[in-house]
Amino acid sequence: MNFYNDNKNLKFHLEHPLMKKIVQLKENDFADKDKFDYAPRDFEDTLDSYEKVMEIVGELSGTLLNDVAADVDKEGPSIVNNEVVYAKGTQQGLDAFKKAELLGMSMPRQYGGLNMATVPYIMAGEIVARADAAFCNIFGLQDCADTILEFGSDELKNKYLTRVCAGETAAMDLTEPDAGSDLQAVQLRATFNEKDGKWYLNGVKRFITNGDAHVNLVLARSEECTSDARGLSLFIYDRNDKALIVRRLENKLGIKGSPTAELVFKNAPAELCGDRKLGLIKYVMFLMNGARLGIAAQSVGLCEAAYREALSYAHEREQFGKAIIQFPAVYELITNMKVKTDAVRSLMYETARFVDIYKAYELISKERKLTNEERQDAKVYNKLADIFTPLVKLVSSEYSNSIAYDSLQVHGGSGFMKDYPIERIYRDARITSIYEGTSQLQVVAAIRGVSTGGYINQIKAYEATEIKPEFDYLRNILKSMTAEYEEVSKSIVELKDTEFLDFHARRLVEIAGNIIMGYLLVHDANRDVEYKTSAELFIKKMRAENRERAEYIRESEVKDLGMYKI
Repeated sequence: MNFYNDNKNLKFHLEHPLMKKIVQLKENDFADKDKFDYAPRDFEDTLDSYEKVMEIVGELSGTLLNDVAADVDKEGPSIVNNEVVYAKGTQQGLDAFKKAELLGMSMPRQYGGLNMATVPYIMAGEIVARADAAFCNIFGLQDCADTILEFGSDELKNKYLTRVCAGETAAMDLTEPDAGSDLQAVQLRATFNEKDGKWYLNGVKRFITNGDAHVNLVLARSEECTSDARGLSLFIYDRNDKALIVRRLENKLGIKGSPTAELVFKNAPAELCGDRKLGLIKYVMFLMNGARLGIAAQSVGLCEAAYREALSYAHEREQFGKAIIQFPAVYELITNMKVKTDAVRSLMYETARFVDIYKAYELISKERKLTNEERQDAKVYNKLADIFTPLVKLVSSEYSNSIAYDSLQVHGGSGFMKDYPIERIYRDARITSIYEGTSQLQVVAAIRGVSTGGYINQIKAYEATEIKPEFDYLRNILKSMTAEYEEVSKSIVELKDTEFLDFHARRLVEIAGNIIMGYLLVHDANRDVEYKTSAELFIKKMRAENRERAEYIRESEVKDLGMYKI
């Protein structure tokens, strides 16, 4: 089975109209066509290349990764001679992806990469996660290389990016026993030795995904007598130096094939990436935005896997003389899974397109001065990426949990047993709303899109987009939902009470997100009528949910907050 070819939604998003602009920018007017024999010569050639790569990812995922996922979940990684050893199936997958040259997908060709845009890279993550969410963590962390590409010196780029493209693994070592979501509390020390001109790391990192990878981005406190973000810098630790202790691997609820390690650095040599004091303020924020989009891909892959498991089981399982898919309580549940998956997938690729455009402009700006028009365009897409990234991480992770929950429910008692993949999928989904920033922290980031008017401006842009007359009735529903959103958000923002805004932040963000996904589905249906059912069902259901949220906001008062302070 090929997990790309059997899902026509993927090719649909790969052929979005905005991809022409993205490819033109990413390929910098196809400047590499005479330098590398595998570089595309035009847009059609690029899209063909993207699709061929997706087919390879789909084949490896649908056959190899999918087939070994249960065994990997059972075996898990281990520590041997102070090094992390992957489960047999994980290593087989990694070797296969390495042989297919699928690591370093987004890296420039000069380092051995494929120079692919964010959209196909994220798509590959979705495909992989559908087969095995744990392997997606290892595959997806290649985007650590983006941070080195963006902020590292030429020396660091030449040293590490070529290794990642050649198949070495990466990790971001951020959290500590006393510094989880609050990364400005990081205490791992980085000290500079004047005698040999090197930096050395000392301290403990905890909950490190793919810990003991070959290339590690480490957040450390480089400035003495500091206790906040301004004292933190970003470093690269090379596994070849063998200067850390893998103290333990966590025994987790899910994603068991992905090693989560506690690492002890003892005078571990490291190299400064970028400038001092900007580790958290600038570099990790860049790194985390990429990671959050990666978790969205993982979440959407889990949504797809859970939906398909439910659909397949419901057709096979018979009760009272007929397949359970024929019962309204079951087919409504499964249809809603499909509709929500379509909606959040559209949100994810829309976000990826925004990221693609602004990142392409950033790379071009390092080679030449951008025109005024280009600078303005980059600014627009940068702002959109900033408010859409936490939104898609929030929605996709929550959807993956709810869809996996409903899929297990369709399976009944069988779903509670390890005989069926949904048991593993259900456990794997749980982490998505926790790591790389909990859902609550995504709301904190996304509320800016409400308070600054970012979401409403983009909603209005969607509203103004030309669509076929047959979809006007859906746009009219969305217009009424938008008017309600404007009313309740304005009533909260104008109070200028930060605590009250925070209290209603999730409701406001979710209202905006539902409208945005509604418009995206309408635009999808405008391109392919097969999305019409998803658009109609999603919009009608979200209209009811938004009304409920809006009514609660209208009826609440600032003084009500006291009742919640138990």
